[in-house]
Amino acid sequence: MLHIQEAIVVEGRYDKNTLSQVVDTLILETGGFQIFKDPEKMALLRRAAERRGLIVLTDSDGAGFVIRNRIRGVIPARFLKHAYIPDIYGKERRKRQPGKEGKLGVEGMPPAILEDVLRRAGAAFLKEDAPERQNSPPITKADLFAAGLSGGPDSAVKRQALLKRLALPEHMSANALLAVLNGCYSREEAEEILKDA
Repeated sequence: MLHIQEAIVVEGRYDKNTLSQVVDTLILETGGFQIFKDPEKMALLRRAAERRGLIVLTDSDGAGFVIRNRIRGVIPARFLKHAYIPDIYGKERRKRQPGKEGKLGVEGMPPAILEDVLRRAGAAFLKEDAPERQNSPPITKADLFAAGLSGGPDSAVKRQALLKRLALPEHMSANALLAVLNGCYSREEAEEILKDA
């Protein structure tokens, strides 16, 4: 498993599933073209980009480039890196038919190719034994529970208030909030956020 500094944005959940088997970092989804109608999700991408950098990894078809260009137009270039998968023709195992252009998407890429495209994009690879990973255990579901943000009678309301305060999408689940707290904030910053929840 490769550990990288930047967050990565992909188009959908199958891309995320494939990539999460290769890298350990915050992986966000655009939901395809949903990103065009979701200013909160774009705000989340901007937040991740400003906090740790953002690698855009979309499919190599026309739709992937439209999504990539939308992100490029909204988030300053100094926070972005672009990873491009090669044009490999075929179809993903889960699909009956190949895509419109006949190319494999991120979900169809072998791990070695994904690692290579991330390296070529300039991803900041962290060492396995980086001190910040050893000294900073991640925020857990138990921490969210203790802060009243999950598992309690008013936890959904409290979580909604926190999401609004952090300018995050209102439909984020407790698990998604956990990923953002661990991916965009240091342990100390996340603890402060939970204290004020």
